Amino acid sequence: MISVLGAGVAGLCAATSLARAGLPVEVILPTDAPPAVSALAGGMLAPFCEGEDAPDLVVTRGAAALDWWSRYTPVTRRGTLVLAPPRDSAELDRFARATTAHRWVEPAHLEPDLAGRFVRGLFFAREGHLDPGAALAALRQGLLSRGVHFRDRPSAGRGDKIVDCRGTAAADLLPDLRSIRGEMLMIHAPDVTLTRPIRLIHPRFPCYVVPRGEGRYMIGATMVETAQAGPITARAVMELLAAAYAIHPAFAEARLIETGVGLRPSFPDNIPALRRVDGRVHMNGMHRHGFLMAPVLADELAQMLTKETADAD
Repeated sequence: MISVLGAGVAGLCAATSLARAGLPVEVILPTDAPPAVSALAGGMLAPFCEGEDAPDLVVTRGAAALDWWSRYTPVTRRGTLVLAPPRDSAELDRFARATTAHRWVEPAHLEPDLAGRFVRGLFFAREGHLDPGAALAALRQGLLSRGVHFRDRPSAGRGDKIVDCRGTAAADLLPDLRSIRGEMLMIHAPDVTLTRPIRLIHPRFPCYVVPRGEGRYMIGATMVETAQAGPITARAVMELLAAAYAIHPAFAEARLIETGVGLRPSFPDNIPALRRVDGRVHMNGMHRHGFLMAPVLADELAQMLTKETADAD
């Protein structure tokens, strides 16, 4: 039996790939475990945009995430639109040089609500997005339908393997794992119509706005090097709303319906990885690439453990 510790995006992806490979698996989620921070993610499957500061590994391997997720949950494939305020157009040029798989567009041709606000933008047509909460629920339901049990402690048995996907809770076993605080807002803005994620390049408070349907939008992007969770700060709320207002002034009339704070587990190079420590396999360090990189790491994990099982027989 393979016991997967954690039921966030890493744990559920790992368990799903292991179950698809025909390996016996269970998911362990202690009754006192905090809620998975994965549900607070933007849900953007944007490997080419991440190329701004992520290595080619994230870009090339992350591109497979859209097809992986499409097997389990709806993925909206309308690309990503990257913008910058007119006075910061040089930042958009810099972003273009740092990334690939994009073309210059007039934003209003893609999003009519942006007419008269931005002269040009970068369109990443091969990207997409999903609803994180719905995606995690779909994986959980898929595992239950395969007969995978969710327990509060591992079942006893000889030869059991542990796959640790607990994120920051595993920091005691991974000394170089650090926490990066992320903050998000969910707003209801029925007077704004956007159909794809918008990334705003801004020197002070860059942000992304992701449509969630029925006039709801998720706004996020804060990155603070700290292990302190706690409620969202007034500064973060003001900066995120100011950035959203820079995209469309009607966001000023939006209703704030939810806020969230999460700690992203990150290795020094900010690249998600599989590690084996003291007989335990860790799938961790998702950073801001959880929904993008968890699927490919999960498939790699399944291949590795399938081979080890075959070699042991």
